[in-house]
Amino acid sequence: MAIVSENEPITIVGGAHFSQRLLLESLKRAPVVYAADGGANLCMQYGCQPKQVIGDLDSLSPSLRSELDPSRVIHVPEQDTTDFEKLLIRVDAPFMLAVGFMGGRIDHQMAVQTVLTAYAHRKIICVGDEDVMFVSPPEIDLPLDAGTRISLYPMAPVQARSTGLYWPTDGLSFAPDGQIGTSNKATRHVTLLPSAPCMLVVLSKTCLDIAIDAMQAAPYWDAPI
Repeated sequence: MAIVSENEPITIVGGAHFSQRLLLESLKRAPVVYAADGGANLCMQYGCQPKQVIGDLDSLSPSLRSELDPSRVIHVPEQDTTDFEKLLIRVDAPFMLAVGFMGGRIDHQMAVQTVLTAYAHRKIICVGDEDVMFVSPPEIDLPLDAGTRISLYPMAPVQARSTGLYWPTDGLSFAPDGQIGTSNKATRHVTLLPSAPCMLVVLSKTCLDIAIDAMQAAPYWDAPI
């Protein structure tokens, strides 16, 4: 059960390096900030104090931690979940932008992809300097211009009906060790209807607002029981 439930979109900040500009772009769209462990380091250096910092705190600078009100820090020492998941367990919001979770160490980003898939019933977009990434809802409409890059990456076996893609996906069986759908492109307005909550969508960062509007309008996956 979430400890905190927000009524408005929030920005989640992680520990992978990100620019101040990227943070400011996210804050314009989701001004309330939560940090996952070391994500608070750059966040505070950029002059943004998170509402709460959640994690095992092995990456949070001791000097920066001393600047935080202790009531804003939630220490979760267990090592069975990542700091990203520790935060998602304890914070809920209708929509989340996640900054500082793409780029940096590839093993960290792979873990982020796994967490996104586990929480596909939440509306979360990871935002990087080059790309945005999210798990496709049961149905999503993306008004992309012709020629826009769109990549589909399955985190588990899945099928996906679609319209508006240069390489159609209907009838294909996707799997991480088989058919994938990277480097596709739009021919017109794209619709995706995956059969399961495990299809990652990657778009150019220039498509962030399109992705936000589409995700907010899309239906939710059912939460796992």
